Amino acid sequence: MVASQPVMVPGECLRAARRVLEAEAEALKVAAARLDGALQTAVELILAGSGKVMVTGLGKSGHIARKIAATLCSTGTPAVFLHPAEACHGDLGIYCAGDVTILISKNGSTAELVNLIPLLRGFESSLIGIVGNLSSPLAREVDVVLDARVSREADTLNLAPTCSSTVALGLGDALAVALMQARRFAESDFARFHPAGQLGRNLTQRVNTVMHPRAQTAVVKPSDPLRDVIIAMTRCPLGAACVVDADDRLAGIITDGDIRRSLQHYDDIRQLTAAIVMTARPITISPEASLKEAAILMEERASQISVLPVLDERGVCLGLFRIHDLYQGSRRT
Repeated sequence: MVASQPVMVPGECLRAARRVLEAEAEALKVAAARLDGALQTAVELILAGSGKVMVTGLGKSGHIARKIAATLCSTGTPAVFLHPAEACHGDLGIYCAGDVTILISKNGSTAELVNLIPLLRGFESSLIGIVGNLSSPLAREVDVVLDARVSREADTLNLAPTCSSTVALGLGDALAVALMQARRFAESDFARFHPAGQLGRNLTQRVNTVMHPRAQTAVVKPSDPLRDVIIAMTRCPLGAACVVDADDRLAGIITDGDIRRSLQHYDDIRQLTAAIVMTARPITISPEASLKEAAILMEERASQISVLPVLDERGVCLGLFRIHDLYQGSRRT
């Protein structure tokens, strides 16, 4: 049967999309309110296990299981996704003594999962269910159930796994974060497991590995004319000049924006000096700070900062760090 041609009603798609997000948000809110000692028990079972966590599910629950396994791995709990159909064809060989299993199912009657339970008992695996039906065979057979019930799905037919998959994923995330806290999982641990990508780069690299050293930075004195400042910034086009005193300590910073504002404010700029144009006491950073610390300083504010002077412990200017340096490859200073 061929589906009818879609009819686009202005605004209808946007309203439908908003309803989905609102329904899923409400489902998560309800799930959070009914969390109880079962989550604590699940955490204790995993911590008591001497092995890894196996996470299994079929269909959309299988996709959620893969993501939960990945989240557990990245937050200090070794975990592996187990396909429930492949498990009985040799993949059960991955089990070791002390492994814990998380089984995910909306209706709790998925045959492949239910049939796994006696086999997993043979491996002495503790069983945690993330289940949307508390009267189901799966819910009755596992050691602890995390309640993943939803009143309905977010789609108009009440068929597509939307609210149910979102709640299952949310419960998996809640379990992973609770385990992080129980293990006292620190930022340094997170960095060890995330050495690549922007996240890993921000956690593992320091400002001094990517900053522009003083030799590449426009550096001027407070008494220097604005003309000389512009020439220095043209020679070292990083978007700013550091203004230093006689002891090389930072006195202020002049950005491209400061130059433009001066041109707008003064009819005659020939008498302007760096001291007049500069921003005194700017926000600065240490060369040993992480890129994550730099990102917080520059981005988590009402008006974003594009450059940071880099100072040593005496306040001596060592160079400049630009927001672009957060996302570019490292360079030697």
